[in-house]
Amino acid sequence: MSTFSAKPADVVKDWVIVDANGLVVGRAASIIALRLRGKHKPTYTPHVDCGDFVVVVNAEKVVLTGRKRERKVYYHHTGYIGGIKERTAKSILEGRFPERILEKAIERMLPRGPLGRRQLASLRVYAGPTHPHEAQKPQPLDIGVMNRKNMRSA
Repeated sequence: MSTFSAKPADVVKDWVIVDANGLVVGRAASIIALRLRGKHKPTYTPHVDCGDFVVVVNAEKVVLTGRKRERKVYYHHTGYIGGIKERTAKSILEGRFPERILEKAIERMLPRGPLGRRQLASLRVYAGPTHPHEAQKPQPLDIGVMNRKNMRSA
């Protein structure tokens, strides 16, 4: 019996919606990254984008455990000499784009390269409870009930 290898034309991508209200960032990100890669499917093939489309709502209400909200620092470089910039997780969550905390956590769990970028394009993250993807009829995925450690109160 030969090993099964999925072809890009054979892949069926489903739509999944995740409510991130009260979810721990890292635990939610790892499950969402698994869905984006397609590792939950028996037809998973490492070099093919066989993951699902994932819509995340209420991303502004994610929870960081411990003292990460005050102590976790995100760095970026401007490209100029001495141009390293830093922001705390608290300032990002209280800022204009709080969904970027979850986006970055998921992005860093996907492979780097063309395949990872294609898989990341299947992710839609919204800070509030509304989203424009009702026509796709996304199926709810309740990450909070998978493990009791996935949910925390703020």
